[in-house]
Amino acid sequence: MAPFPSSRRLRAVVMVRSGLCVWPGMRQLCLRKEFLFGFMRFLSTPYRTLRGASRALGVSQFLRSISSRSSSLQIELVPCLRDNYAYLLHDAHTGTVGVVDPSEAVPVIDALSRKNRNLTYILNTHHHYDHTGGNAELKSKYGAKVIGSAVDRDRIPGIDIALKDGDKWMFAGHEVFVFETPGHTRGHISFYFPGSGAIFTGDSLFSLSCGKLFEGTPEEMLSSLKKIVSLPDDTKVYCGHEYTLSNSKFAVSIEPENEELQSYATRVANLRSKGLPTIPTTLKIEKKCNPFLRTSSMEIRQSLNIPSSADDAQALGVIRQAKDNF
Repeated sequence: MAPFPSSRRLRAVVMVRSGLCVWPGMRQLCLRKEFLFGFMRFLSTPYRTLRGASRALGVSQFLRSISSRSSSLQIELVPCLRDNYAYLLHDAHTGTVGVVDPSEAVPVIDALSRKNRNLTYILNTHHHYDHTGGNAELKSKYGAKVIGSAVDRDRIPGIDIALKDGDKWMFAGHEVFVFETPGHTRGHISFYFPGSGAIFTGDSLFSLSCGKLFEGTPEEMLSSLKKIVSLPDDTKVYCGHEYTLSNSKFAVSIEPENEELQSYATRVANLRSKGLPTIPTTLKIEKKCNPFLRTSSMEIRQSLNIPSSADDAQALGVIRQAKDNF
């Protein structure tokens, strides 16, 4: 679930021209009534907005539409198909808007229309249709540029900008680092926004799992996951699907003594029982709970009869096969 913005992270700058008056001699200070009214209105807006929105939309729908705000980047979760997530990115300073992995166009168009926004960019983590299905219609409607992997330039519909591992791209004023994260597909990439502490991992890293190895090897997936987990622990992970509940059942079955995992699984079940998203997660949670990041866990190895001599890639392969058959 996207977190409510905390007061520590919300930085509001109120710019007022001639609202503060200093009389000659600096003896008297006055606040114009317009400034005072405007400032009080500013202070009251978040509460009224949150209260009004929650009443109008209902708690479940309201929470699903909450934007995660860090610096000037707003991230909005858009449910698509049965269990996919697309993500709208909005730069509050420039009005630039992007969408990550639009599996279908209509939910994205609806989300844009509610806020009267245009679409500037489409970012694809990989070529699968449930991540690119909305590309053509969105590009046609808004003239948006499609960004994807150079490896998959022939498989990303409508691609305009092809990026490779280590490339730095700018979304409005936000640096975006591109990681090649193969394993699920050979051309899979992830988008990391360091200024916002967010990474969009598509189908490479899920909460409590990783993607199926359709076009890659356990060694490739392990390398990809290591790139992602090298980021700060508080990095927010925005993945491509709401799989966390089913993933938690598998994870608990092979590491039942992991108390952090048990606690997280309970929280996940509670959220899903209310129809609420479990995404974003954080790398801190995943390192403690995700079996695919815990290939050296003796409990997991014993549960799946993985020999102590097996390396991490071999262990990941066994865990992935067990998950596929779970």
